[in-house]
Amino acid sequence: MKTRILLIDDHSLLRSGIRLLLEKQHDFEVVAEAGDGIEGIKRAQQHKPDVILLDLNMPGLSGLETLQLLLQDNPGCAVIILTVSEEADELGQALRDGARGYLIKNIEGDALSSAIRRAAAGEAVIDNTMTAKLVSQFRAQPKAGSGVAAERDKLTVREREIVQCLAKGESNKEIARSLDVAESTVKIHVQNILKKLNLNSRVQVAVYAVEHGMGSAESV
Repeated sequence: MKTRILLIDDHSLLRSGIRLLLEKQHDFEVVAEAGDGIEGIKRAQQHKPDVILLDLNMPGLSGLETLQLLLQDNPGCAVIILTVSEEADELGQALRDGARGYLIKNIEGDALSSAIRRAAAGEAVIDNTMTAKLVSQFRAQPKAGSGVAAERDKLTVREREIVQCLAKGESNKEIARSLDVAESTVKIHVQNILKKLNLNSRVQVAVYAVEHGMGSAESV
């Protein structure tokens, strides 16, 4: 089956270029395009895409507002922010709101195709330069208080180990290999972690872990 993709960007020329690029891939199908957030939400409701490429800076409804509304309707959809913005604040907010990826528009075509496949498979896809900025931003924030410690205590030792792996951006397969467990076991642990921390995606777990000092071996 093909990965069904929706493009939301106010630059029609950019959308056309991305469509041409993606439609050369045998496993992709661009099901619709939209020039603003409101139209994008309508197209998402109509076509139920697997992956959405979403610009941040658009007239009217902002990219972040669009992201929130898109995931309200379809929480399982992989939304990848594709933007010119290299601001860590916007990256952090997008991931908190449930985006599965954050890529800069100067990305190479092959790298974009690979990122879409990984996001569709459930992985986080974040530009390497943005990951470094995000970690620096969170390290500069005050340490978490007792409330986070209480939430951390809900997790088993194994779940804390997996949270640490998620903070590094590891896939289920990589986690399974490093912890010497079955990949299906990792998936079950991830679902339990999401429930216990009241989060919606593994990307949000990774952000939460780094932000609250749970991404290092000392926190396990």
